[in-house]
Amino acid sequence: MSHEYYIKRCLQIAKNGLGTTRPNPMVGSVIVYDNIIIGEGFTSPYGSSHAEVNAINAVVDKSLLKNATIYVTLEPCSHFGKTPPCSDLILKHQIPNVVIGCVDDNPEVAGKGIKKLKEAGCNVTVGVLETDCKAHHKRFFTFHNKKRSYIILKWAKTSDGFIAPKSKDNQKPVWITNQYSRQLVHKWRAEEQAILVGTNTVLQDNPSLTVRDWTGDNPIRVVLDKDKKLDASFTVFNNEAKTISLKKHTAKDLCNLLHEANINSIIIEGGAKTLQLFIDEGLWDEARIFTGSVTFNKGVIAPTFTGCLILEKKIKEDTLTIFTNNN
Repeated sequence: MSHEYYIKRCLQIAKNGLGTTRPNPMVGSVIVYDNIIIGEGFTSPYGSSHAEVNAINAVVDKSLLKNATIYVTLEPCSHFGKTPPCSDLILKHQIPNVVIGCVDDNPEVAGKGIKKLKEAGCNVTVGVLETDCKAHHKRFFTFHNKKRSYIILKWAKTSDGFIAPKSKDNQKPVWITNQYSRQLVHKWRAEEQAILVGTNTVLQDNPSLTVRDWTGDNPIRVVLDKDKKLDASFTVFNNEAKTISLKKHTAKDLCNLLHEANINSIIIEGGAKTLQLFIDEGLWDEARIFTGSVTFNKGVIAPTFTGCLILEKKIKEDTLTIFTNNN
């Protein structure tokens, strides 16, 4: 089998750590002896073992490691954090061959792990499926390189282009999409560290912003309340999840505050003004848009933006489109 084959397997199992490893990257690792995978692992929840540790621990006959190859999506760490350096563990077990998807440009690592392995005599190969590995680690790289959270914009619009009705009679959401689309949104919430909405969304919908229809941790709730219109009676301030209230109203200021709070990914769920704020300042990475079959005829117009379409799919009568920001 080729190096690409085993790195693809690393990427496949790495996704098992989505939503639990932050602020660490969700790494995948496999160990191969004589073209057979003898151990594999992915990053455990934050504070526990890294992928390389789990892969090595999974090998039953440790004597095989001296003639094996370890594959990993991201450069093994070389510094002490919550756990010891993975590069040291590889050297301890005398694994001679190391194949790495992409370099970790976190200043604490940034090639130091590769240098340590090479200086100890390991045969190190770097850059196998590099583009795929960098895309997989997009949250981690955005946080360290751009000094901000990875930002996902999400909204639902009617078939005639409205995100909300002009007015309504009660303090509840007006559903545009079906139950399957809504369940997918809850899955997304479990995968990201935080979720953000503006003042009007809280006032109009009184949302809970939790993962009620999925299994996983509730995201940190971030609400914008510049004019102090919100009080503890709103659902977002209950004890189901941590809530942060912010008064800054430029996207750049919000990004700085979220970075200081060590939030490496966030979903912006509305409303239209809040979404447009991030769009206008160019501070977003993905836009995930549902188009339902209902019509409002009049209401709040959906945000406008330009992006690169990467996915379009039907979820029963709904259509999901996902765009990336290539600026």
